[in-house]
This record gives sequence, structure tokens and C-alpha cells, in this order.
Amino acid sequence: MKDVYDFLKNARIYYLATVEGNQPRVRPFGTVDIFEGRLYIQTGKSKNVSKQLRANPKAEICAFSDGKWLRVSGTLVRDERVEAKAHMLNCYPELKAMYSADDDNTEVLYFKDATATFSSFTEAPRTVTF
Repeated sequence: MKDVYDFLKNARIYYLATVEGNQPRVRPFGTVDIFEGRLYIQTGKSKNVSKQLRANPKAEICAFSDGKWLRVSGTLVRDERVEAKAHMLNCYPELKAMYSADDDNTEVLYFKDATATFSSFTEAPRTVTF
């Protein structure tokens, strides 16, 4: 999982895919954290992405960096604990202007049953699960 985290941090931007009914939805994200041995992302509960993940928590992210790409698929699980939210916000202090660990909007989610595949045009794919 550390390799996945490092890749996403290096890429800086990744794209999160969800579904809304039968319509795929993709948008850029930039938050990633490891907390208590789990890979987390962050959003706001008021956003459509949060509503989509409540209806169907299966998601996939994709990032590209240095001629390689990473896809991570799995189930995103909401963690309501203040400690998890605070850890994320401490990693991204610029978000504290919009979010707080104890507000009703901040949402952190971790990957469960995740499969991550590192790929490139010149190397065989490498897959890790967590």
C-alpha cells in the first residue's frame, strides 16, 4: 500500500470514478493519506461524489506519472471518526479553510478489498492488494 500512496503523492492529481445510476462520473482529486494502515481519500458530504458513493461504494482511481499509471479499485468505506478526519486535514492544512475534523461536511473514506495495478508501456503490470 505504501507504493500506492507514494505513487499518488508523486502524481499529485488522480481521477476518481464513481457511478450515478448507469452513468459513470469521473473527477480530479488530490488528497491521499495512510491512517491506521488504510489508504484514505477525502471529500465533502455535500458533494455529488459523496452521494454517489453512499449509493454505490465501489470506486476506482487512476493516476499517471513519469510514464507509468496506476489504477486502484475497491470499496470506499466512510470513517466518521474525528481522529481520521484530523489526520487527513493535518496532511493538507490548506483544506482547513473549507473543512474541519468536527464539522458535518468533512468526509474521509478508506479503501477496502482494494486491488492496485501499476502499468506502463515498457514493463509488465504489477498488482498489489490491500
